[in-house]
Amino acid sequence: MAIPTSRTKTKAEIRVDEAKCKGCGLCVSVCKDFSLIIEDQKAKEADNPIFGCVGCGHCMAICPSGAISIHGRTLSPDDLFDLPDANEAATYEQLHSLFQRRRSIREFTDTPIADELITKILEAASTAPMGLPPSDTSVLVFDSQEKVRGFAKDFCSYLEDMKWLVSDWFLFLMRPFWGKANDEMFRGFVKPMFNIDLPQVLGPLLELV
Repeated sequence: MAIPTSRTKTKAEIRVDEAKCKGCGLCVSVCKDFSLIIEDQKAKEADNPIFGCVGCGHCMAICPSGAISIHGRTLSPDDLFDLPDANEAATYEQLHSLFQRRRSIREFTDTPIADELITKILEAASTAPMGLPPSDTSVLVFDSQEKVRGFAKDFCSYLEDMKWLVSDWFLFLMRPFWGKANDEMFRGFVKPMFNIDLPQVLGPLLELV
């Protein structure tokens, strides 16, 4: 059985088209589960993999002749896409400049975000790698001022109900279990955050959005 994730508990199926396989071994070199071997100058599924195919798709993507396809764990050949040409990739200087220009948003305006821009952001985010596929990644989009206000009010109520997490008796009780570093973080960062007047702090923000 393959490693279970939030979406599946079974391994993926590896299919090798022997007529297309050239026996180059690239698929074997990228499979970290040792699910593939070269035998008689052809790729084939190994008898003793570590866990079973986790559905990462690297072997399918790297095969120069398209001989390998992966099915299952929410992956299929339809998920492959052509890589952009190397000359279209960002240079180090361009990437570094992009990172340097990044800023966290602290103030918001009442200008609505176009649906097309939200779609582009989600499409870009979907290409981010994951540690162990297939894992769930959830994105919550608030597409109106009313929804933002509703979420902010609900979150304030939620924090009010969770204040016991930073009470003196709970911190004293948990100190031996989670150690000095976590105790300092809760007392020095988390507790002051809970002690602020949430309606007063978030009130202007709610009026803004």
